[in-house]
Amino acid sequence: MANDDALCCATQLIDGGGEFNATGLDHFIRTVNLSSCALSYAVVAIMGPQSSGKSTLMNHLFHTNFREMDAFSGRSQTTKGIWIANCVGIEPATIAMDLEGTDGRERGEDDTTFEKQSALFALAVSDIVLINMWCHDIGREQAANKPLLKTVFQAMTRLFSPRKTTLLFVIRDRTKTPLEHLEPILQEDIQKIWDAVPKPQAHKHTPLSEFFNVNVTALSNYEEKEDKFKEEVAQLRQRFFHSIMPGGLAGDRRGVVPASAFSISAQRIWKVIRENKDLDLPAHKVMVATVRCEEIANEKLSQLCSDEGWLELDEAVRLGPVLGFGEKLSSIIDTYLSLYDQEANFFDAAVRNAKRKLLESTALDFVYPAYTTILGHLRAKALDDFKTKLEQSLSKGEAFASAVDVWTQSIMLEFDKGSSGAAVRQAIWRDSKVRDKLRRDIDSHASSVRSEKLARITANFEKQLAKALAEPVESLFEAGGKDTWLSIRKLLTRETEAALSEFLISIAGFELDEKTVERMQQSLRDYARKVVENKAREEAGNVLILMKDKFSTMFNHDNDSLPRVWTGKEDIRAITRDARSASLKLLSDMAAVRLDEKPDRIESVLRSSLLDRTVAATSSQYAIREASVDQLASSTWDEVSPQDILITPVQCKSLWRQFQGETEYTVTQAISAQEAYKRSNNWLPPPWAMVAMLVLGFNEFMLLLKNPLYVLFIFVAYLLGKAIWIQMDIAGEFRHGTLPGLLSLTSRFLPTVMNLLKRLAEEAQGNLTTEGTEKHSSATQIYKNQVQKHDLASSSFTSNSSVSSVGSTSDGNESSATNLSTKVTEAEFS
Repeated sequence: MANDDALCCATQLIDGGGEFNATGLDHFIRTVNLSSCALSYAVVAIMGPQSSGKSTLMNHLFHTNFREMDAFSGRSQTTKGIWIANCVGIEPATIAMDLEGTDGRERGEDDTTFEKQSALFALAVSDIVLINMWCHDIGREQAANKPLLKTVFQAMTRLFSPRKTTLLFVIRDRTKTPLEHLEPILQEDIQKIWDAVPKPQAHKHTPLSEFFNVNVTALSNYEEKEDKFKEEVAQLRQRFFHSIMPGGLAGDRRGVVPASAFSISAQRIWKVIRENKDLDLPAHKVMVATVRCEEIANEKLSQLCSDEGWLELDEAVRLGPVLGFGEKLSSIIDTYLSLYDQEANFFDAAVRNAKRKLLESTALDFVYPAYTTILGHLRAKALDDFKTKLEQSLSKGEAFASAVDVWTQSIMLEFDKGSSGAAVRQAIWRDSKVRDKLRRDIDSHASSVRSEKLARITANFEKQLAKALAEPVESLFEAGGKDTWLSIRKLLTRETEAALSEFLISIAGFELDEKTVERMQQSLRDYARKVVENKAREEAGNVLILMKDKFSTMFNHDNDSLPRVWTGKEDIRAITRDARSASLKLLSDMAAVRLDEKPDRIESVLRSSLLDRTVAATSSQYAIREASVDQLASSTWDEVSPQDILITPVQCKSLWRQFQGETEYTVTQAISAQEAYKRSNNWLPPPWAMVAMLVLGFNEFMLLLKNPLYVLFIFVAYLLGKAIWIQMDIAGEFRHGTLPGLLSLTSRFLPTVMNLLKRLAEEAQGNLTTEGTEKHSSATQIYKNQVQKHDLASSSFTSNSSVSSVGSTSDGNESSATNLSTKVTEAEFS
């Protein structure tokens, strides 16, 4: 019995003041595990007059432990409010509901509000309602059963929609009158009450059978025939087994609330009843379904958010692509949608489906970031793969455009496959944005690589052009030929066309459009032209040096490019003019860029203004014209665009003046070398001097003939003097000045003489028997050698004088010599 008490778990649902015990109801539901029953449960309520034995009947019928009245303490109210308990041993799960008795003296005659409210509540939540009534009240007009039935029927009409509740009239303390005779009387009384009760317009003509299944049973007196009473109750108990099955007491019930929503439904119904509002059960059913389905959906969503499989999948997605992501996630979502369907299956279909869609939508919104993350991984991986594959293909020498097309299609197919594997069955998510972004990224990278490759190819060809043009152009300018710019134009055309041919072959694999190819070709042409122009500007900056080099080369070398020896036979005036003319030609070539083959008069203007001016200087007419018109007094050249001018006319005039000043010393040195050569080669005295020497030196000559030893002595003295002269390089010592020469000779004279004597002594010791003839022969050979050395020294001096530096005017003597030479040159040229 104690075990049954624990199982029945009696709980006061509504107290006497009408307060709903929500906490107690939730505890009751958890204790009896009602939520797991779905629709497989029944609610049985009992109502009737106070002290009519309702609690006693419920306890015997369902093995509950409702509080019973103590007859020895007097007849008073025992059950206050509404109590519920679990029916022990009944299948399916059945809840017994014991209502406070009606017509009690504790509430008084006028306080029937709670009675009506509790009756309406019992009818709204119960499948079977037991109406406990005394047998002797049947057939009486003013018996206690009539107010009770009025209350029940009035409450029922407020529900607006029939639930097909089973009314089981339990006739207590049956008499000898058979039940077959009592039941028609009771049915007639019930019909009269139903007809008399005011009903809503919608149910004005609705029969009683639409709202209720009416059953009647009778029980013996509990106090007088207890055993008989218990036997009859046991038989009645059997009728409550499988009561909700077809043919059972509540087999045709309607509008059942799933067990998981029983607490919510009961609370909301009681609230509406307490507020004295009409209770619309269909609307209430929708409301309960809405609340409960929303609770179930939130619960499943919460479970999904904390699901271990989802958390592991989400963590894996953060690290990179996950194979089979879509299938795994779809399975997880399906699991919780199925759980929702199981729990919400018995609620209103429209509400259930709406909440399911909301749950599905919310769940998909929750997992959508993971989907976008994996798409991002797939996009990044696809882009990296494209970069790698493209680079490998290009390194193997494949054509750029074909490699891009092949790998673009391959990578996009791979991405589509990956995105399909990441798709969730429950969602219609579009990957078009990510796919479009991937395509844009691929196109952007391909464009970047194409630009880089083309830039590298262009740079290589620019470098090739610069190498092919810069040095040859520089060489052509330095050579200063007759058609310098013609040669440069031919060189530019030849190298540019050759480079363009190779360039077209190099970019063939890029499949560029004609406009782009033409633009790139034009860019190379412009670059080649720019190289030539820049080189021309660079050389123009060194034009003075080039002019001096040109002048020096032509002035100091003959037609065979051999160094000139100024012997006095050369026409220095003509050589100087030719050298200056070549330098002027070089200046005219450097004055402007001539790549467009436009004719100009730069050379003729320079020649007439600078070179021919010297010849025409003696003409007074030319002097007057020059004073009035100076063709070089300008900063532009006629017929030459300003951007092609390298050296302005004014700059040319200034450069020519500086050039003349720095090359005059070379001419002066040449003239001086000619004079020195003439003096060094004219060693014989004048004829008159030779005649005078013969006349005046006749006696001495005869003396020498008479005494040959004098001749021998003089000859030996000459040889020694010549040897000392050559050995000490007396001429070379005096080139640096008289005083330095004397000081040097003074310090070297005695050692040189001693060295010669020592050598002669050594030779004499080794040849004591040598005849005088042999000595004479040796001396003669020494003399010849010394003469040859003297001739070579004179030639070397002459050559050195002809190639003297332009700017070597450091001391006063050289300055004086320069001025003197300049005067001599001017006098000679005039």
